[in-house]
Amino acid sequence: MNRREFLAGAAAGLSAACLKPAAFGADALDTPALTQKFKATDTVVLGKTGIRTSRLAMGTGTIGSGGSSNQTRTNALSRLLLNGYDNGLLFFDTADSYGSHPDVAEALKHVSRDKVVVMTKCDSRDPKQARADLDRFRRELKTDYIDICLIHCVTEDDWTDRYRGVMDVFSEAKEKGTIRSHGVSCHSIGALRTAAKSPWVEIDLVRLNPVGAYMDAQPATVISVIKEMRAQGKGIVGMKILGQGAMRSRQDDAIRFALGSGVLDAFTIGAENTNEQGDLIRHIAAA
Repeated sequence: MNRREFLAGAAAGLSAACLKPAAFGADALDTPALTQKFKATDTVVLGKTGIRTSRLAMGTGTIGSGGSSNQTRTNALSRLLLNGYDNGLLFFDTADSYGSHPDVAEALKHVSRDKVVVMTKCDSRDPKQARADLDRFRRELKTDYIDICLIHCVTEDDWTDRYRGVMDVFSEAKEKGTIRSHGVSCHSIGALRTAAKSPWVEIDLVRLNPVGAYMDAQPATVISVIKEMRAQGKGIVGMKILGQGAMRSRQDDAIRFALGSGVLDAFTIGAENTNEQGDLIRHIAAA
């Protein structure tokens, strides 16, 4: 096995770990009654980063691993992103493992770059490879800078020690202006607790839904950790809002929970066509 094959295998293993389900449905939380109106297109600020974007991010990685996702397999992702942009969605959520960088790059050709926020994720755990990846990401995205770059799918409690070299690469990139903000995508409660304590984490991508599907712990436990993060000014972006399909028939409950939790600045959901995208926008407005 050569180095390229090894790295590809390692990335595939990380993606598989990200997709591993965890459910805590027995401790599901009630969905709250909302006391204000929300829109998918509301302008939000991600913690203390100063990054302003839409409340709803357009996810591009449903069942995403190994360089493809449900969105990329449609061969219409760039048009879907542009449709969202035309309807006020300004947050593009991508990742190396989704294979969606080229589609995002195509969409970026047709929008004002400073109007949209691009978030991507790096699977590499080796600093040298992570540095090369950040350069490659910008080439693939055809952009001079990336708004948010996350260490993807972190599961280890000691990740801030184990991956200090990668964190330093991200910090260096921020100093150079090639990324605007850095953070982590957590996939265990231990990793999430560590992220809450780390001043390096500016933005956290966290799994949250009322039934605990594909989450790090019971919803109440996760929310308590997110509150600690918010108290420090970290930007919080929610994912797995529909529980990777577990709440597809209960979208209103899932969206109401995300909006009413009071702990998310924004959240990402991966629509697969314009009808689904329009439905999401309407469900958020109706919540």
